[in-house]
Amino acid sequence: MSFGTLVSVAQLQAQLGNPDWCVVDVRHQLADVAYGERVYAEAHIPGAHFLHCDRDLSGPMSGRNGRHPLPDPQVLAARLGSIGIGRQTQVVVYDDAQGMIAGRLWWLLRWLGHDAVAVLDGGWQDWLAAGAAVDAQPPVAKPREFTPVTRNFAVDAQFVRGMLDSPSMRLVDGRANDRFRGENETIDPVGGHIPGAVNRFFRDNLAADGHFKPAGELAAEWQSLLGGLAPEQMVHYCGSGVSACHNLLAMEIAGLSGSRLYGGSWSEWCADPERPVAR
Repeated sequence: MSFGTLVSVAQLQAQLGNPDWCVVDVRHQLADVAYGERVYAEAHIPGAHFLHCDRDLSGPMSGRNGRHPLPDPQVLAARLGSIGIGRQTQVVVYDDAQGMIAGRLWWLLRWLGHDAVAVLDGGWQDWLAAGAAVDAQPPVAKPREFTPVTRNFAVDAQFVRGMLDSPSMRLVDGRANDRFRGENETIDPVGGHIPGAVNRFFRDNLAADGHFKPAGELAAEWQSLLGGLAPEQMVHYCGSGVSACHNLLAMEIAGLSGSRLYGGSWSEWCADPERPVAR
């Protein structure tokens, strides 16, 4: 049995040490890019490998392609293989940010054709609350071959702009409501959103206890946003293509597969002054 959306702390505990499972720690903070490595060195789930959001889960920035450009598939595949992820490996990824960073690696692996990847529901906080074991030593990597089979899961700025006036595309912005409105923008140089987009803050996918809402509840909420369109007609974005993956994961949990990611997101969109902005 493979897991393709979420695993619980108990389910992961039962598989610790399984050579066919790979646990990945992606803790990260935008304002402190050294945070993840620092806390990983202090304590992590036993056997977990660390991947960095900027260096490993993103490609090089050009100043016009967003803050977290999608990585080159071959480069990412080599990095995944170096920590022991092969085509048959069950991957579990966790963070301490309610799945915001973990969702990015979940989506990237699926983009490369790997479905056996799940996010630890409740993340690092749930692991500690359960009294589960922790370790401070990095594991010895056992590299495997990972051959990417890239899927059509992403769109670019040209696609989005060409579809702005089309009723057959539903754009969903995963940022907080104030940033969507163009208020309190402290990260990107321009405030606002892509014209025609609707707002679904990624944290709205979570219940009060920090776990993902039940599938049925998520399905009802996302169906209302689809407004009769098929999931394949929905495109997600956020500030830099990270938290939008949380919305993609929520739709997958809800059984609504097929929507896509605009990876460059707002940070790429607003870098070109010729692109329209709504507030």
